[in-house]
Amino acid sequence: MPELAEVEWFRKQWNPAIGAEIVDLSLHARNRVFRGENVDELQERLAGQKLLSSHTRGKRMLFKFSAEDWLGIHLGMTGKIRVAPANYRPAKHDHLVLFQSERALVFTDSRQFGRVRFHHGADEPDWWKSPAPEIVSPKFDQKFMDRFLDRHRKAPIKAALLMQNGFPGIGNWMADEILWRAKVLPSKRIRKLTTPERAALFRSTKFVVRRSLETLGKDFADPPRGWLIHQKWKRDGICPIHRTLLRHATVAGRTTAWCQKCQR
Repeated sequence: MPELAEVEWFRKQWNPAIGAEIVDLSLHARNRVFRGENVDELQERLAGQKLLSSHTRGKRMLFKFSAEDWLGIHLGMTGKIRVAPANYRPAKHDHLVLFQSERALVFTDSRQFGRVRFHHGADEPDWWKSPAPEIVSPKFDQKFMDRFLDRHRKAPIKAALLMQNGFPGIGNWMADEILWRAKVLPSKRIRKLTTPERAALFRSTKFVVRRSLETLGKDFADPPRGWLIHQKWKRDGICPIHRTLLRHATVAGRTTAWCQKCQR
């Protein structure tokens, strides 16, 4: 599933369309990605409007249009957005295509775990708002993180890192990267974390997010060499530091990798 940095890269794919008018739409109204939405209103209102700006929050994207219209997209597991030529003909899994005179903006999702949302109003939609600050912002500080962890003291730390109301945008691979750098075992219960371990978790979270945005978020490049992600999915993956085999197990319902020498 795309995580914070990948979502940031996908968001920017539609930026060349900013300032241009939507001249036509194509969508599959009954498909699961539109669950609960007023598809008729979406189709009627967006035609003739201009794309004004794009934003990310965690794993979600929000596109602002003229006439106070907002389009939200969550990529789910297999969703992607891209730009196609203006004469593009939608394919089977292209659930939403916004046509402009010079291009087509395509949202495709083969498994339909993603979601399209629509809102009309002067202010951003309620479903876009979140009590959790973005990790790159100053508001995501040690105090915020500690307060959040204290509310989930019985949970494994890996589970807490995956909670979007505390760590927006963090998913499976980023959580493992953070824990490896902080030298914390993924299955360790939050109540057993020491003060130095919490401080290490905070520093690692900030670092992994910032560097991921500088690589994946900028041009979809791989994270730097020496990161755990390059070994995480391999059966014979090794710790980039100790060169010993990584351990694998399911933690918080997700396949998890760690180094038994680094993490305790």
